[in-house]
Amino acid sequence: MTRDEVKKYILSKPGAYEDYPFGDDVPVFKVCNKMFGLFNSGNDELRVNLKSDPSEALYLRDNFEAIIPGYHMNKKHWNTVIIDGSLPDSMITELIDKSYMLVYSKLKKSEREILDKK
Repeated sequence: MTRDEVKKYILSKPGAYEDYPFGDDVPVFKVCNKMFGLFNSGNDELRVNLKSDPSEALYLRDNFEAIIPGYHMNKKHWNTVIIDGSLPDSMITELIDKSYMLVYSKLKKSEREILDKK
């Protein structure tokens, strides 16, 4: 996947939007003011930080070289996914979906109801 394809997929999630709280070169992806992804800056390769269930985060790191502890993030809950062609696109979209759902599931009921109508 390209950077544009990853970004387009992330922003297709209900209520997802792009923000820049860490500067103009670090796009952060949020839903209801809660972060579920961001692009790393300063690397030649495309990297995206995604939220992960702690037990799954460890499994992914142990089994895929392109998945490492979240750069500048809480390593228990975040992974950095290196998008270099070694992971299938379907796995990348699944990791994005899981990251979004982890955040979505913690939203207030009223916020989820609004998103469900979109």
